[in-house]
Amino acid sequence: MRPDPFAHALLPACEFSKSERAAVYRAIETRRDVRDQFLPDPLPDELVMRLLGAAHAAPSVGFMQPWNFILIRDRAIREAAWTAFSSANDEAVEMFAEENRDLYRSLKLEGIRKAPLSICVTCDPDRAGPVVLGRTHNPRMDAYSTVCAVQNLWLAARAEGVGVGWVSIFRDEDVRGLLGIPDRIEIVAWLCLGYVDRLYGEPELALKGWRQRLPLDELIFQDRWENR
Repeated sequence: MRPDPFAHALLPACEFSKSERAAVYRAIETRRDVRDQFLPDPLPDELVMRLLGAAHAAPSVGFMQPWNFILIRDRAIREAAWTAFSSANDEAVEMFAEENRDLYRSLKLEGIRKAPLSICVTCDPDRAGPVVLGRTHNPRMDAYSTVCAVQNLWLAARAEGVGVGWVSIFRDEDVRGLLGIPDRIEIVAWLCLGYVDRLYGEPELALKGWRQRLPLDELIFQDRWENR
């Protein structure tokens, strides 16, 4: 057997210490989608770069790194985004059953206005060329990779005391036109970021009765899909 020319690049894979593991799980378990609790204080540039560095460290299929990050601090742009969101939100209300509409309207969705920073995360499907290792049979793998970057940023933000809210209720063409995003680029997430001094102890939608967390054991199958 020929020697592995890259064996020198392998590093010891040891488990984290108990306190390090606890910190990782705490970030995962206490991460929240923040809608209204943002403080107005601006985020320092070095902090924003740490969060973007965490996002950029995400795994990506074929190491294509398809993400881009548009940083939006301009109040006029954020107000225009909020207007676009509000219009789409009015449409969304009517899509739910009548008995759910009052609860839907009661949910505060003011992150775009209150958070000092928004980040539009996009996906460039052409970043690694027309044929990408690992994407040959599933063209959505670049978008899935970009979502991994979003989650990395979100968990790093939790560790830094920064709240994040994901705004998904908008018409694609409104955000595309507002930010000058080319048609070939996919918009994956509009994130609102800002310091927070309080977070809900449980997911807000669960606390307010929208939906409850599903039991994990109902979501685990062994070897084959099971109809339940």
